Amino acid sequence: MGFFLFWLMMHYHIEPVWFLLLIFPTVAIWISLLYIKRSKDYAKSPYLFIPILSIALPFALINLLAFDPAGNYTGKTVLSLFFLLWASDVGAFLFGMSFGQKNGHKLFPSLSPKKSWEGYFGGLFSALFAAYLLYRIGWLFIPLIHALIIAILLHVFGVWGDLAESQLKRHFNIKDSGSMMPGHGGLLDRFDSALLAIPIVISYLKFISFF
Repeated sequence: MGFFLFWLMMHYHIEPVWFLLLIFPTVAIWISLLYIKRSKDYAKSPYLFIPILSIALPFALINLLAFDPAGNYTGKTVLSLFFLLWASDVGAFLFGMSFGQKNGHKLFPSLSPKKSWEGYFGGLFSALFAAYLLYRIGWLFIPLIHALIIAILLHVFGVWGDLAESQLKRHFNIKDSGSMMPGHGGLLDRFDSALLAIPIVISYLKFISFF
């Protein structure tokens, strides 16, 4: 329903600013939960209503990216953001395996022992390189500097999103978020980075008047 409502707003040029106001408190809550010390404090978090905002809202907001600056429907911008997230993930994995496994510096060992700072910066480099390529082929309809800033935002908040879901699974003592995709940690694992990163990028694009 949320996705359909956003599509109608974009189609009829209705300004959805009041929806964007929900982004920042939702993202801030998820990030702040990563740094609590006691597990019982995490249990007091409002996780009963957060999934509605943190899952339904980001995917509904994608409609705002489905139109180019001229108002034409296109999937290039949406797909470009996912390409940047995938580049970040792949780069983090490759650099982490190559340089961060044995003598690397752990990024957040209490939640994800395998993540390293070497992988983190490798993912950032990969996202920036992918942003440059997408800009060169014309898939990102914005100046290069903004494309690079978006790559940074996607990478940073994507990592936070991944850690937030790891914390959620640890709290409830589950290994996978579902069984629909065996071997992938569940369907939610494929989108955990996007759930925090994409709303932030949409806010940035709104700030620079992309739509």
